[in-house]
Amino acid sequence: MRFGFVVPYADAREFAELAVVGEQHGWDGIFTWEALWGVDAWVTLGAAAMRTERIRLGTLLTPASRWKPWDLATRVGTVDRLSRGRAVMGVGLGALHPGWTAFERDEGRRVRAAKLDECLAIYDGLMRGQPFAYEGTYYSVQPTDFVPPDPPVQQPRPPVWCVGAQVVGREVQPSLDRAARWDGLLPQQVDPSSDDTGLTLDRLAEIVGLVCERRAAAGLGDEPYDVVVEADSSGQHVRLEPGDPSAWEQAGGTWWVESWWGVQPGAEGRAEIERRVRAGPPGR
Repeated sequence: MRFGFVVPYADAREFAELAVVGEQHGWDGIFTWEALWGVDAWVTLGAAAMRTERIRLGTLLTPASRWKPWDLATRVGTVDRLSRGRAVMGVGLGALHPGWTAFERDEGRRVRAAKLDECLAIYDGLMRGQPFAYEGTYYSVQPTDFVPPDPPVQQPRPPVWCVGAQVVGREVQPSLDRAARWDGLLPQQVDPSSDDTGLTLDRLAEIVGLVCERRAAAGLGDEPYDVVVEADSSGQHVRLEPGDPSAWEQAGGTWWVESWWGVQPGAEGRAEIERRVRAGPPGR
C-alpha cells in the first residue's frame, strides 16, 4: 500500500512546500484538484516537481470532459517530463457545483461521459507520438510534425486513474468499463434505493473483482493497475471502518489517499494540513 494526501486549499507555492514536507515524512503522493477559475492544478504540480525528487504528483480529480484533449496532454506531459516521470491524473465526470456552472453550462451527463472518453483516447494517442489521427463526435485530430514535444518519461503515458462507480441493480456498468480500460480505479458504489453509499471492505472487493474481470477479458490482466482508497483518518470527511490501511490492501487497494476536505481555508487550515502531513502516513 502506498500513501498520499489531497491538499484542499493552497496556492502553488504553499502546495510545493507541502510536497517537500510530505516527501520528508514518508508520503508517496500528493494530489490537488481542478478548478475552472482559481489556482491552476498543473502549474501547481509543476511547482512541486521542481522542489521534490520522489513523491508522486497528481490530481483527484480532473473533469476531463471540459478540457480540450491536446491542452490536457500538453499540461500532463509537461509535468511528467519536469518531474522525471512522477505525474498521475485522476479523472471523472466531475461534480457539478456553482464554481463550475458560473462559467459553463451543464451539457448533461451523457455528453460529459462521451467527451471524457474522447478526451482520454486523444490524450493516449498524443502521448504515444506521431503520426496520430482521431475522428470523434466532439473532437478530431490530424497528424502533425510541427514541433512535437518530447515523449513523456512514463510510457506509454502518465497513468490515468478513473472513477469507477458500481450502480447496484444495473446490468450495464459503463463507469466500471471505462476504469478497466485505463491504469487505475477510484472506486464508488451507487445504490439508487439507499442513501448508504460508503465504501466497505466487501464493496471494495466486489468492485475490484468486477474491474479485474473486465481487464482480463480485454487482455490487460497482467499490466500494473492501481486501486485508490480515499479516506480521512481525522474523521472530518470520510472515515473508513476499519481504519487500518492493511485491511483495505487485502481487499484490493494499492493506494490510501487522505482527503482532508473538512479542513477550512485560511492560515489555520494550512497549519493543520501541515501538522497532519508531518505526522506521516497512518500506520507507518
